[in-house]
Amino acid sequence: MTVNLPPLRFSAIGLNHGHIYGQTRLLLRAGAELVSVHAPEPELVAPYMEAFPQAKLVREAREILEDPSIQLVISAGIPCERAALGIQVMQHGKDYMSDKPGFTSLGQLAEVRRVQRETGRIYSICFSERFESAATVKAGELVRAGAIGRVVQTVGLGPHRINLPSRPPWFFRKNQYGGILTDIASHQVDQFLFFTNSADAQVVTAQVANYKYPEYEELEDFGEMILRSDQATGYIRVDWYTPDGLSNWGDGRLTILGTEGFIEIRKYCDLAGRPGADHLFLVDHKGEHYLDCSAMELPYGRQLIADIMNRTETAVPQAHVFLASELALQAEDQAAQLGHLQQ
Repeated sequence: MTVNLPPLRFSAIGLNHGHIYGQTRLLLRAGAELVSVHAPEPELVAPYMEAFPQAKLVREAREILEDPSIQLVISAGIPCERAALGIQVMQHGKDYMSDKPGFTSLGQLAEVRRVQRETGRIYSICFSERFESAATVKAGELVRAGAIGRVVQTVGLGPHRINLPSRPPWFFRKNQYGGILTDIASHQVDQFLFFTNSADAQVVTAQVANYKYPEYEELEDFGEMILRSDQATGYIRVDWYTPDGLSNWGDGRLTILGTEGFIEIRKYCDLAGRPGADHLFLVDHKGEHYLDCSAMELPYGRQLIADIMNRTETAVPQAHVFLASELALQAEDQAAQLGHLQQ
């Protein structure tokens, strides 16, 4: 006998980054029900409610936190405020999905870890450069199937367009955005751990810089780091230098090196001329292969809903979420400062 369960009910608190739209849509695609929204900025609420008119606007966050019918809260608030909200959400018996970064300090991470252990709730981070990239999902399937042998290194590149006129004041304050390695590079750390099957790792070296924007004293426009685990090594480079001539916001790439071949993912565009996104190149002993992955299912939303219903960890293990965040925070803390950051 099949039992049709009611859809998962979720709400949004904090709309400060545009990633909230992707977080909302991935849940709606998976069959969840958007109930309500809260944010203190009318200029952010209006376009969100235009995109998702089913959401009820509430005046206070507590109306969402105290609603027993809401099972999940999502947020893309100001980065430094996401951990505190997640703690409130978990203490109210709900699960939480944050935009990355989920933390801007190791102290925040330690407190969230404590509350998560006490409550048993889910504190997920939407690492969209993996979860919302069809080519990266396909690469995961290929690696798990042994297509390139044992993975021994990843090279993750995360260039972004800065779009200065669109950036709010918090974008330029390090205590609010957390630094470029804390922020952007958390995506690449997540992918390193996932593709190398690493349950632990360490930061070998890291550096950040402000080379281009001296007028923004706290902005880091370049960052790089090297990771090492018992399984593999990883190199990560992120920046805010994408030129206006590129067709989208960044030529994000991931190279996965295995003992029997390699994979290169061109996530958002292909400079060789293929249209669209989600391009995957596989080279093995049989030859060179190109895969258009744009039709791949993106399972994160469906898996997270199942985890909330069943108290499982199929979307992403909680330990992985915390470790990826910890390594990015550690790299930021120990990074050498170059360019205009040098005093």
